Amino acid sequence: MLDFLKSVLLETKFPILLKYQRRTIRAFRVENGVLKEASIRNLSGISIRVWNRGIWGFSSTGIMTKGAVEKAIKSAMEAVKGFEGKSQYHTPSFNPAKGDFRVTETDSVALHSVEEKIDLVMRTADIAKKSEKIVSSLSFYSEIVDEKYFLSNYGTEASYHDVKVDFGVMAYASDGNRMEMGFKTTGATGGWGELFRRNEPDFLAEEAARVAIEKLGCNVPEGGIYTVILHPSLVGVLAHEAIGHTVEADLVISGSAAKGKIGEKVASELVTLVDDPDPEIEKGASGILLVDDEGNLPQKVKIIENGVMKSYLHDSETAGMFSVSPTGNARAFNYSDEPIIRMRNTYIAPGEQTLDEMISATRKGFYLKELGGGGQADANAEFMFGVQEAYRIENGKLKEPVKGITISGQAFDVLRSVDMVGNDFQFALGSGYCGKHQPAKVDAGGPHIRCKVKIGGKKA
Repeated sequence: MLDFLKSVLLETKFPILLKYQRRTIRAFRVENGVLKEASIRNLSGISIRVWNRGIWGFSSTGIMTKGAVEKAIKSAMEAVKGFEGKSQYHTPSFNPAKGDFRVTETDSVALHSVEEKIDLVMRTADIAKKSEKIVSSLSFYSEIVDEKYFLSNYGTEASYHDVKVDFGVMAYASDGNRMEMGFKTTGATGGWGELFRRNEPDFLAEEAARVAIEKLGCNVPEGGIYTVILHPSLVGVLAHEAIGHTVEADLVISGSAAKGKIGEKVASELVTLVDDPDPEIEKGASGILLVDDEGNLPQKVKIIENGVMKSYLHDSETAGMFSVSPTGNARAFNYSDEPIIRMRNTYIAPGEQTLDEMISATRKGFYLKELGGGGQADANAEFMFGVQEAYRIENGKLKEPVKGITISGQAFDVLRSVDMVGNDFQFALGSGYCGKHQPAKVDAGGPHIRCKVKIGGKKA
């Protein structure tokens, strides 16, 4: 494929990138014992991106002939011709990738047959429905296998093999009067070894049912400002949704809450926040990115170090605009999508306390686990998230579960309130997609942290 791309790449005075992508998507879903989806989809095509005096031209084609690709190149170049008179612009900064790149796959998805994947979702949906209190169950599995080839006139010449896998189980419990939902998901880059590196699928199905049944007997606590211990799953939501989007340089330029904060203390000195394309701290994260969609080598970014904001997340254009090195955060979901700035694997670095020490040191508060019932955050770092599992803490002891909790606040205020950071770590946001204009596989997590948040519950 690289030879084909070389045969059509034109000599130009300005940067041009050709990218070929071939994608295979397999998806299987069972609802209440009935197979609802067993699909295999393929797509392929070439995108062309050119830059001229501050203007990007972009086109794509799914027709893989030399004539069709040359026509698409001409279309992208014509798109920038009408804007050559732009007087002020920042030259993009590139860090081109060269070579062959492959993600690690332990127990590759290719070694598992379609029948085995259907059995996986059928079996786990049945396990989730074992209890007579479970009235409905759902199980799903999906995989995306990408082959990409990059060629540019600024030095990129690379091939990239990538695999993203997702699995999840959902269960609804009822006691005749009330209905509650529990779900457990996992996502990874790699094979089944990475996907089920922490928990086996049958255990996840049992846990989804347990959470749904447990919530049937729970009370809703009183709302207010509380000391809480956040599980790594909610630390990941905070890191990605409430903080991470505010430091994407395109949103910074638009006036996000992080604008002008470089060098300022924005969090407790216990907080170091990182966006990492290929984390060593835990292998298999869903947002692993070895080559970004501008053909650049992605870099590890310390967004916040010991409470001080150090960097934003950049593509080649904003790197030139801010006079910094490109961080390799440009991502596109399909070949026909233009790359935009996205996170990869965003996390808070571990500290020193154990979870038991954090619970023992808490006189009154809650232990909160996993995102539940959706939520939202905005460019001002204001957030509100539902919580799936919650337990009351009293006099240093973990007490009964509660339900109906939402947490809200201003994310930087929450980070300033952090007074304990756990010595554990977990990526926990790998299933599903981030939805900034186009889907992207990302991950997020961290250790347990103790902080203060506003909890929505019943009135006192």
